[in-house]
Amino acid sequence: MFQNNKILILGFARSGYQAAKVLMERGNEVYLNDSKEESKMDSSQVEELRNLGVHLVFGSHPDDLLDETFDYLIKNPGVPIDHKYVLKARELGIEVINEVEMAYRLLPKDVSIIGITGTNGKTTTTTITYEIMHKAFGDRVHLAGNIGYPLSSIISSVKPNDIIVIECSCQQGENFHDFHPHVGVLTNFSEAHIDFMKTYEHYKEVKARMFYQQSSDDIAIMNYSNEDVMKELEHVPSQKKFFSSQEMVDGCHLVGRDIYYYDEKIMSQDDIKIKGIHNVENCMAAIMAVKEYGVSNDIIVDVISHFKGVEHRLEYVDTVQGVEYYNDTEATNIKCCQIALSSFEKPILLFLGGLERGQDFQELTPYMNPVKAIIAIGQCRERVAEYAKSIHKDVYVFEHLVDGFDKAVSLAEEGDVVLLSPASASWDQYKECEVRGAEFKDKVKELKESHE
Repeated sequence: MFQNNKILILGFARSGYQAAKVLMERGNEVYLNDSKEESKMDSSQVEELRNLGVHLVFGSHPDDLLDETFDYLIKNPGVPIDHKYVLKARELGIEVINEVEMAYRLLPKDVSIIGITGTNGKTTTTTITYEIMHKAFGDRVHLAGNIGYPLSSIISSVKPNDIIVIECSCQQGENFHDFHPHVGVLTNFSEAHIDFMKTYEHYKEVKARMFYQQSSDDIAIMNYSNEDVMKELEHVPSQKKFFSSQEMVDGCHLVGRDIYYYDEKIMSQDDIKIKGIHNVENCMAAIMAVKEYGVSNDIIVDVISHFKGVEHRLEYVDTVQGVEYYNDTEATNIKCCQIALSSFEKPILLFLGGLERGQDFQELTPYMNPVKAIIAIGQCRERVAEYAKSIHKDVYVFEHLVDGFDKAVSLAEEGDVVLLSPASASWDQYKECEVRGAEFKDKVKELKESHE
């Protein structure tokens, strides 16, 4: 598999870089193309690939680069699904896959995979699942996928009977063919990435694709209370298992404030440090997954009760003069912001806005009661301001987060929460949303130091 082939990798980034190295080790002729100029790339990685013999084409997508002599096109998840090379490859009968699919085909056959996807909560669920599994089984367990570690980067360290916990995005799912997890988790569905996936129906189908490759020996763990999840996975061939924070199910559910796995109490939700009922659901999903491997309750409780959250996802930053600061920069859509707002009972100073994508801020209105004021930022700041005025909320408009931060501090009183949950992507001003979150955290740190 993947030996002595001619392969085009579309998109550099982490997955393209790692895929190129793996393919060169197997004697393939590899071309890597990215529209960005070489000066924008990591120079050490470029030099490494060039020394390995990879043909690098930067700065454009030449019309004559892809032809019938290629065996595969490996598409970076961030490349549009209707990119001209993708369309041309299909015309030429060239298989279009991604780095995860490629790496999956190279794994030992007896490796067990826990695959986690969903609109929201997948990174938190993946992290909790990995931490529990790693505590239970040690270095037999590996973390990979959309969480920041390309699957191809760990191939050389994966041994027979190892376990991989992998986060899967919809962009990756678009080019899944053979890939499927032995234990799959679908946290929830809500409208997201429609600009990339074109329609909500296609988005859901792509998210569910890995479950349809499962067999009757595999497990599909799903959110029983999410109607779209239940409908999309209605006909999967695997064994269906459920979790719900809203009703009693044959699986993981709440009895009062206690989390039960079937009829067995696991822990109280009061012992979960990360805020919000959505995080209770994330923990339930993780419990369902790890129980398939016989993990003890003691290990589950120990890991979950000490888990403080994933960076940039409703992340507690610090408390300064009685004001709590939370970084939820990963809230790049309306649903994530709704979840964040519903996680607090205290008054909120909310940073809202970023890349203009036509997001409907009116969908936040039922959740806006605790919001004292809105700091409108980013490209869509004026539209945020119009929305704030329409619901009679005080609003202050700044192009940049750093300029609005001081205003938020001046408005905040002891017992308040200052929350960055922008319901918007960050690409209007930042390379990635994590940079926006880091900037917010730096401002909190500066504020803390100024009061010491």
